[in-house]
Amino acid sequence: ITAIAKPFKTDDVHHELSDLGVNGMTLTEIKDFDRLKGHIEVQDVIDFLPKPKLAVAVADDLCDRAIETICKAAGTGQIGDDKIFITDLEQSIRIRTGETGNDAL
Repeated sequence: ITAIAKPFKTDDVHHELSDLGVNGMTLTEIKDFDRLKGHIEVQDVIDFLPKPKLAVAVADDLCDRAIETICKAAGTGQIGDDKIFITDLEQSIRIRTGETGNDAL
């Protein structure tokens, strides 16, 4: 699951996913440009807006609950709440132990 959200919502998403049992999350700072073309609520125009990109790998049986959790924790109901992308994960391997699949998550 990859989610792009407002910067001040990152901690909320992290805490809620942890409470759900998601053990890891990767956070990358990105610059976002979408169909709003940098417009923010005060109608200023900025080419790219800084945003966090959160990535989590979860087992299939936890995916729907994780998506719902991210939506609740990251949502403000305002412009810029952004998006969640779901992709299938073909394989996961924990390098240190050699664990694979859900055991590596």
